[in-house]
Formats: sequence, structure tokens, C-alpha cells
Amino acid sequence: MNKDIVRWVVALGIAVSTAACASKHDGDNKLVILHTNDTHSQIMPDRNGLGGVMRRKAVIDSIREAEDNVLLVDAGDAVQGTLYFYLYGGRVEQEVLNNLGVDVRILGNHEFDNGIDSLASVLAISDAAKLSTNYDLDNTPLKGQFVSSIIKEYGGKRIGIIGINLNPDGMIAKGNYDGLVFKPIVATANMAAKKLREEDKVDAVIALSHIGYAPAGLVGDSVLAVNSRNIDVIIGGHSHDVIDPSTDAGNRRSHLRNLDNKPVLVVQTGKAGRKLGKIEINLDKLGADVYPDYELIDIDSRYDGYSDATLEATIAKYSAGVDSLMTLWIGTTERALDNQGVELLNFFSDYVWQRGKELAPNVDLAITNKGGLRDGLPEGKFSKGQIINMLPFRNFITVIDVKGSDLEDVFDVMARRGGDGVSANVKVKYEGGDDAEAEEIMIDGLKLDPDKVYRVATIDYLANGGDYMTGLTHGKLVAHSSDVVYDDLIKYFTVGKGKGKPLNGSLENRWTLDD
Repeated sequence: MNKDIVRWVVALGIAVSTAACASKHDGDNKLVILHTNDTHSQIMPDRNGLGGVMRRKAVIDSIREAEDNVLLVDAGDAVQGTLYFYLYGGRVEQEVLNNLGVDVRILGNHEFDNGIDSLASVLAISDAAKLSTNYDLDNTPLKGQFVSSIIKEYGGKRIGIIGINLNPDGMIAKGNYDGLVFKPIVATANMAAKKLREEDKVDAVIALSHIGYAPAGLVGDSVLAVNSRNIDVIIGGHSHDVIDPSTDAGNRRSHLRNLDNKPVLVVQTGKAGRKLGKIEINLDKLGADVYPDYELIDIDSRYDGYSDATLEATIAKYSAGVDSLMTLWIGTTERALDNQGVELLNFFSDYVWQRGKELAPNVDLAITNKGGLRDGLPEGKFSKGQIINMLPFRNFITVIDVKGSDLEDVFDVMARRGGDGVSANVKVKYEGGDDAEAEEIMIDGLKLDPDKVYRVATIDYLANGGDYMTGLTHGKLVAHSSDVVYDDLIKYFTVGKGKGKPLNGSLENRWTLDD
């Protein structure tokens, strides 16, 4: 790194970096914390032209050149979601994080997607300090790789950092975290922060978190903040929220108060590396009743003029395999399909329903989760690689027999997410909010009968209680596909019933909010 980096950024007129340039050696005793979360293997810019690790490197390098004290942290889910993870199992992402110079990181739930043995092997090449405060990993292959906290010194001040993770039960696939012991979020975080303050004499405590901002019915960053002591900043992940303190309003507030009425800054950058968070802490004002300054930096085409030879070489080692899958065309769409839109969700739910009927007789309905759809499809041609990006997880279509009363519980879980995927023969009226309930569930025009046993097509992750669909675990397995879902769907468009047909789904909303 040298001043050429700064001059390059200044020449582009990028305000964040020019401001940073003016502050070096200006007398301020400050710490700049740069943070990411949920980048999900987005190595290159996404299909909307946002993000990309080379662009992020340009911003990080320019700020490091301009500032005396810079800490770069990642709040988990660095992997899963693109072909880079599908093909190389997480190694690319670790090498990239090393190239970016990440100082401290924590686990996300998707770090476990290939199992804990694979995770331990991949993380062995990570240069960052790895934190896990409320996961006991001593009886896992990760033993020895993680510490419960770390202390960094900047400008004569001691900064303690802890790492807080979600309960894996209901979120991480069974068998992928064997031996891990989960410890309660709030109590463990407060105990660790107290130790750092009282025994280690730190001047501030930063919590890296992968629990989500405000998950329905669960402890998230907002709950942790207002029930905490000794924590100054919570840098979050998991829920893909863009939390900007400069527009602190609504139900995603950043400026919160702890049990002692002291300020706690809560931040998160969304997902896919589209933004970089920048916190500026005045080290001489630690303990004062003030919030740190904050900026969300858009990672976009303004930074395309910068390159880093080492990072370029890292990406080049793996890009050929990705490119080959992204240009292997297998189907078409009549319009662009967003992964958060109802059309793609309906298509996938109906697809699971039809495939379930091929696996077993008398299938009554299908249930899917919109969180399983990680990317959309463009208008026109789509490739094998784009299907894998859309459905990147190693899930299998599964048919189970489930009692209606258990299905009622599952529909309540889906209602709290504003509705999930159901087959075309299902219509649901529901109440909104954190305590949402499914008020009326109609299957083939008839109200769901709590005493009846229904045959349900779904994916094995949900059948095993994933995404908090615990009611499905009470079901009895009837059938199980032999192919992973993305392979199953690829076959459908290349040699099956979907060959030569456009991928289009129903535009109807199968969930109706009961006002």
C-alpha cells in the first residue's frame, strides 16, 4: 500500500476516502472499524452490478492508507450462495478474506453447510482471529481454532471483542454441528463483556454478532442491546438488514440504550458485499454518552479502476470453473424473476409438489421456504450455474406424513415470515407481526383438519426442522429423492418435462393478510 492508492481514489472523487485522507495525523485519536456480513460467496459483482471483492479491496486499502488505526471485521456467512462455494467448498472465500486483511471474524450458520469437519479444514487457512463466545467447540474438530474474546490496542486504549452466534437448532442442518454446545446469548455476552471490563480493563467492548437484528420470537441484536451491560457496539449479521444510523427510524433502529441507559450502536450492512460499514470511534471520548460516527459505503462501479495483483491471481485460479457453468444454457424465462418475489417462490413450490407426486401417491400439498431461494433469474436465457445459484443448498425433495395439528404450527411459523412457499392448492389468511398466526388454512378448498394426516412434499432441511419448522419433525418419512434439488431441477429443464418450456410461475399471492 502507498499514497498512490489514496490519489487514485481521490481522483475518482469518492467522498468517503477523501474525507479519510484529510484525517490522518490530524490530531484525532480514533479507531476506524470496517465491517462486512453475509457476503455469501459473492466474489464478483452481483447480477445488479453491485459488490465485488476487488472493489471492496479498493475502499479498504484507501482507508487503511489514510488512517492510523483500522480494524476490519466480518460477522459471518462469508460463504454459500454462488458457484464459488458450490465448486470449491469455501476455500476461495478464505483466501479472499486473507487478501482483504480481515483482522477478526465469527461464524455464521452457513459456514456449517458442508459439515463441521469440512469447516475445520477450510478455516485452518484463515489468517483472521476467530471468535466464538457462546459456542463451546471443545468437542468438535474446531477445537483450538477459536477464542472466546480478543483484546486489541489502539491509541493507548484497549478494545475487547466478543463473538455471539445463533442457536444452531432449527437453523443449521442436523449432523453438521455435532459436538457444538450452544450457550444462552444475553447471559453469555454480558458475562464475557463484564470480564473484559473488570478483569482485563478494556476501555470498550465490541460484539460481533450473527443472530439477526430482530428475528420473530428469538433473541436478536436489538434484544441483546437493550438487555446488555458493558457492550458499546454490536456489529450484526444473519438477517441481511441494512441498518443505517443516519436514518435511524422505524423498526430497525441503530441508536439503542442498554440496561444502564448507556448508548449501544447496532449496525449491519445487508448482504452480498454490496456495502461496507465504517464506524469511527473517538478513543479519547470512550465512556461518554455519545454514539460513534457511522457511514455505509456503497460498493459499486466507481471502484472499477483499481486492481490488486495478488487478489486478481487468487480469483483467477477459480474463475474458469465458475464461468463454464454460467454459460451452459439450459432454459428460458419470459420475464426477470426475483428470488424474493412471489412468482419464483410459487414456481418452486409447485415444482416440489409435482415431484413429490412422482415420488409417492396421494400427496396433499407442498411446503417450501423462500429463504432457500438465494438468487433470481434474468429475462431470457438462464444457465446451469444460475439454477445452482438460485438453489445452492444440498437439499433433497422429501415426502412425509404429518398430522394437521403439527401443520398448523408450521403455518404459524411461516406466517411470522409474512408467508412462505405453498403449492397452488393452498390458500392462507394470516395475522401479521411478530406474533403472527395462520388464521385460516385451506387445502383443496377445505379447512385444514387438525386430526387428519396430510402427505406433504417438502425439502429434507425443512422436514428435519430447519428454518424453525419443528412441526414437520413429527412427520413420518414416505419418500426421498435421489438427486439434490438443483440437479433435479437441471434435469427437468434438460431432459425432463420442462425441456423447451419457459420457467414461469403463478403470480397469485397464496397468503392473504387478514386486516
